[in-house]
Amino acid sequence: MGDAVTGGEALVRALCGHAVTQVFGIPGTHNLEIYRHLSAYGIRHVLPRHEQGAGYAADGYARVTHRPGVVITTTGPALLNAAAAIGQAYSDSVPLLVVSPGMPLRHPRLATGLLHEMRSQTEALRGVAAFSHRVSSVAEIDAAIARAFTLFHTRRPRPVHIEVPLDLLEAVEETGPVRVTPHAGPPAPGTEAVRKASEVVSRAHRPALVLGGGARGATASCLALAQELGAPVVTTANGKGIVPETHPLSLGVSLHSPSVQRWLTESDAVLAVGTELAESDLWSPTPALNGTLIRVDLDPDQMYAGLPADIAVVGDAAISLKALLSGVRGHARVEADKDAVGVVSALRAARDAETAERDARWIPYLRAIRSILTDDAVITSDSSQCCYYGALPHLPLGPEGRYLHPTGFGTLGYALPAAIGAKVAQPDRQVVALGGDGGLQFTVQELATAAQLQLPLPVVVFDNGGYGEIRDEMAARGDNPTAVDLAPVDLPALARAYGGHGTRACGPDELAAALAEALRTPGPTLIAIPEESP
Repeated sequence: MGDAVTGGEALVRALCGHAVTQVFGIPGTHNLEIYRHLSAYGIRHVLPRHEQGAGYAADGYARVTHRPGVVITTTGPALLNAAAAIGQAYSDSVPLLVVSPGMPLRHPRLATGLLHEMRSQTEALRGVAAFSHRVSSVAEIDAAIARAFTLFHTRRPRPVHIEVPLDLLEAVEETGPVRVTPHAGPPAPGTEAVRKASEVVSRAHRPALVLGGGARGATASCLALAQELGAPVVTTANGKGIVPETHPLSLGVSLHSPSVQRWLTESDAVLAVGTELAESDLWSPTPALNGTLIRVDLDPDQMYAGLPADIAVVGDAAISLKALLSGVRGHARVEADKDAVGVVSALRAARDAETAERDARWIPYLRAIRSILTDDAVITSDSSQCCYYGALPHLPLGPEGRYLHPTGFGTLGYALPAAIGAKVAQPDRQVVALGGDGGLQFTVQELATAAQLQLPLPVVVFDNGGYGEIRDEMAARGDNPTAVDLAPVDLPALARAYGGHGTRACGPDELAAALAEALRTPGPTLIAIPEESP
């Protein structure tokens, strides 16, 4: 016989059984039975000021720990508040588990006016999560949690929603031992696909290596393969820093560069690892490739998405690239057409020339940031010009560091709560949030969360008085910029009002000094950089 427990305790016990030690969320009338048991099972809790912030914080936690981030919401509006963060986690392949109560088991399909009532939470969440599972008994809860962790460990990680009817949270049933996801090693690729891929890249005169977020666990093999092939390396935003961006073969985050795209089309073999090669990576439609496209990905669906693979290597990136590297070393190599280091140097210069006038305003400040941060620092980013035009291509990182950016789905307000999640996960590691004033104000209330935690957290904000990218796009269309200018806000004062610290930096030296001080100061320090739109 098992133990008789409530559904709320069964849920918390299942989380504990899967080594969850940290959750993010906000208590509400319908989820109190979950909160009752958290401390008893040794699970820590961070209280954000909005469920969207909880989702982004759990996302940041997951990206730096490589463990699922967990969010607890209550029913209805609270769960929908987290939907944007769930969509972002889906876009960026982040393991996020969102648990919530739902309407009672026998709740009628017709509306009754019950608090937070909505027609179907699961139908709503299926549109943004990998799946949404509504349990029908207390005994089913641990199986549902195990199903989520099975996805996280064995397939492309995606966000998952588990709904427990609110009457089941209080119901007492006998349950057996917690069912924990069985250990399953990462999938290995087929030997024939590896053989074909090794042969193609070994005889390539102009090979290219494209790394996405799915290659993050294969850093050593990525660099070794690039050096073995003499192949320039370009990354997506999520692949930033997998290969040191100061390495002579690295082009960094440059897929958006017309010069780099032309180089890709001229390459006779393109090895794309853990990337969608999507429009959000290229900032343009995917160009046709003249060479052989080899895709290495955990997700077999990626082999037919966007540019179909000529050779499909389906499997874990680390295992696949190790096998591919062994195959390449066993083949006779052709001599490359050009010196790869020279090609990279020329492409870097061409890339920077394309946007020199636009990017010049951020580069001195980014150099100041780089001069202060340690190699293993975490930088969280927003969908802001200073980030995608500035930091992504111009702030070099290596494998020890991390740059967390909301790619694809492109949400605003990610940087601050994601930084909180990363700092909670690794409090001894430097973490800095970077963004613009428009994006910050989507989740600015999370300054209060950071202040309550009293962890040193610099928040660097380039303030151009509104939505600079949309303003520029309107002007480029010949439109009169409309609804893009925000009334001035004293952001440093706002940070102080939330219990943090605030200052302004009117030059790179001032930013470096303020950043160094902020990294030593408990709580958030907002550093505002006044910026004029060119």
